[in-house]
Amino acid sequence: MTKEQWGALQGDLCKTVGQNSYATWLEPLTFESADTDGVLRLSAPTSFFCTYVTQNYGDLLLSKVARVNPGIRRIAISAASMRKAPAPKPATVEAPQPVAARKDLPGAPLDARFTFDRFIVGKPNELAHAAAKRVAEGGQVTFNPLFLYGGVGLGKTHLMHAIAWELRERSPELTVLYLSAEQFMYRFVQSLRERKMLDFKEMFRSV
Repeated sequence: MTKEQWGALQGDLCKTVGQNSYATWLEPLTFESADTDGVLRLSAPTSFFCTYVTQNYGDLLLSKVARVNPGIRRIAISAASMRKAPAPKPATVEAPQPVAARKDLPGAPLDARFTFDRFIVGKPNELAHAAAKRVAEGGQVTFNPLFLYGGVGLGKTHLMHAIAWELRERSPELTVLYLSAEQFMYRFVQSLRERKMLDFKEMFRSV
């Protein structure tokens, strides 16, 4: 398996899982190496990414890769930040940062393409766009929470990312967290197992 072969698979993966899921979970994966023992090694931004992608997309990735290179029998995904060698000045080591401004609030990364100025407004989504813009301006709104519902490809994910980007730009001191339902449930179950429900509640109340 080569880096070029991995790159050629991206279009197929995007079609299989959909643009939103691909951009969130599979596009951030980076090809590292393919060992002679049949292991394809990929890196992900965070350890949570590793766990989530392995559990939810591991079998799909392996089947797609095996079609291109039957010699690959296993996929190993590791966190890029964990794989870095210790540096004399740890504070200067750059790693992909999640949307949350605080270290204890890791979430899904924001897509830089999903901003308001790149959103295409049409009849099906003009109301949602106006409501999202109002939320992003900050301050009190008559609708709280903002609930977006609609068909595939109308821009729900785009608007959520756009709100987060706008809020971060307008008020850098705010704690903004972008999180999928799956990630929320993962953290909830993890907190139950570790008996840390108070910490779980406080984390989300601090947003």
